[in-house]
Amino acid sequence: MSDDHAHVQEFFSVRAADWDSRFPDDGPAYTGAVAELGLRPGDRVLDAGCGTGRALPPLRAAVGPSGVVVGADLTPAMLRAARRAGRDRDGRLLLADACRLPLRSRSLDAVFAAGLIAHLPRPEEGLAELARVVRPGGVLAVFHPIGRAALAARQGRRLAPDDLRAEPNLRPLLAAAGWRMTSYADEDTRFLALAVLDG
Repeated sequence: MSDDHAHVQEFFSVRAADWDSRFPDDGPAYTGAVAELGLRPGDRVLDAGCGTGRALPPLRAAVGPSGVVVGADLTPAMLRAARRAGRDRDGRLLLADACRLPLRSRSLDAVFAAGLIAHLPRPEEGLAELARVVRPGGVLAVFHPIGRAALAARQGRRLAPDDLRAEPNLRPLLAAAGWRMTSYADEDTRFLALAVLDG
């Protein structure tokens, strides 16, 4: 395991137990973002970097009992917290690196990625791996329950021009991995960029 992985696991392991209680009001933002994916009953969707699995219930509701929901995360403590919250009933939980997913190529209809991109050691490789597991025409949601400015303020920093989620940076990063950005919203109450995988 690389130092990057060790750093991510260390960061999230110590925060996993109280993660949901620290952000109790994020549920509606997750539900709204999932709705914009346009999932249909029977679809197959991955929550990449699922953390405590807050997106799994709305993802399951969107794809119904015939759909497939998978939550993958690098940090065992986060997956344990997801199980304690009962979210493993809404999707299969996998201990996995988002840059090396144990999933077949073109096996999914969509990927939901909440807060993931900032924690990828090589974002371009991570986005390419997400593209690998999605069928042509499939959808990616790059999401955060608060916008870039609000997140920077929460973390006590200023927005930097090299922020990966800034539209001028994110659009070409997605394109290099085969994704075409179809919408971009950066508001106080949420960040959501949607992209389609071109065939």
